[in-house]
Order: sequence, then structure tokens, then C-alpha cells
Amino acid sequence: MSDKDNTTKKDQGEDQSNPSSLVQKIQQLGQSSVPTAPDSNIHVLPIIGQVEGHIQLPPQNKTTKYEHLIPQIIAVEQNPKIEGLIVILNTVGGDVEAGLALSEMLASISKPTVSIVLGGGHSIGVPIAVSADYSFIASTATMTIHPIRLTGLVIGVPQTFEYLDKMQERVIQFVINHSNIKEEKFKELMFEKGNLTRDIGTNVVGTDAVEYGLIDSVGGVKEAIQKLNELIDNNKTDGTMIQ
Repeated sequence: MSDKDNTTKKDQGEDQSNPSSLVQKIQQLGQSSVPTAPDSNIHVLPIIGQVEGHIQLPPQNKTTKYEHLIPQIIAVEQNPKIEGLIVILNTVGGDVEAGLALSEMLASISKPTVSIVLGGGHSIGVPIAVSADYSFIASTATMTIHPIRLTGLVIGVPQTFEYLDKMQERVIQFVINHSNIKEEKFKELMFEKGNLTRDIGTNVVGTDAVEYGLIDSVGGVKEAIQKLNELIDNNKTDGTMIQ
């Protein structure tokens, strides 16, 4: 066997056998090799902890960096072997513009998508959850709906309020356009007083989120896989996605 053949085999097995390579992949990309079903046609996109956007958060914070998710969403759209996407959410929210950008990307891909809220899908996690073609929430999971806010220096001029108001309206319109909740009900939940201890807004539990029309169904992994396979089959049959 030639040296060239040995080098090729070494390169092919390097990622799996070299621990330092795996650690580097986890640190830089937030990814690791996990067991997958043979020839799986479904991609799983986890959004865990705080959505990190333009500002880097402290190292002790559990975060999902939006620059890690963007190439994955593009890859799902381009890869012909991937026929569906499941978005797993357990997030406290985070950067509003980054979360809204992810929501717009998920809503605009051509392949069937299903989301599951496990634990929590709070704040900007709400539009991410409803961006899928069909959404599930665990019976014990919650979603916090509240007005957006800025951190850091805020200039006390009318333009600051207008900026916040317009950004908030973008979030509201996205949610009502991608779910069955009425605008009046969503705003009522957003500006509710007395529900949250030191804030205005509402903490919505699983069954209530479905009752309000925010989320489609109560369910977990089994239900999500079944629904996604159904959407994939329908997509193959008529070439369109079911909303």
C-alpha cells in the first residue's frame, strides 16, 4: 500500500478518532457527532439557552449563537437528502433582531418544518416557535410574552420610543401572521399587569398556548416526528407545503 493511500485513510478517520478535533468542533461550531438514524431525511435544529446576537454574552451563560444556526438553515434548504426540519426550543429568549432573523429564515425555507417547545420558549423564542409550518408545546412547557426592551444606554428622546415601538410591531405582526392567535389577544397577553412579578406580560402554559391559537398542538417528540413525516409525504405528493 502506498503512502498516499495511508494518508487518505488517516485523513478520513481523523475527525472521528482525534479527540482534539472533536473538542475544537464543539468549541467553534457548537456541534458534535451524535448517533443518527441511517440515511435520516430529517435535520434537528436545537435552540437552547439564550439566543446570542450582536453582543457576546458572558462565558457562564448557556447560549445559542445565531451565526451557528444560519449556515445550518441554508444547508437544510440546499441539501436534497434533507426533506424536513425539527426545531427544538428551550430558550429564555435573547437578542431580538437575531431571533427575528432566525424566525424569518425558518419561515421562508421551502421544506416542511415542525417546532417543539420543551421547558420554555420565552420572549423572542415565541416568534421562532411559530415560524414553523406546525408547532408543538409540551404540556409542562411555558412561553413568556412581554414587550421588548433595550439593555445598556438608552437615550431619552422620542426617537428611542419610536424605534422600540416599530421593532415591537415587527415582532407582533410576525407572530400573528404565523399563528392563529388574534392581534388583540396577543397584545392583551403582552401588556398584562400582575401576571409576572416584576414585569408586565403573561406566562402562558402549554394547553393555554394552544387554546389561544399561539401553538398548534400539545405534544412531544413522537407527535412532532409523525407530523413532520406527514408534511413530507404531502410535500412529495403535491409539491406544496401544508400550512
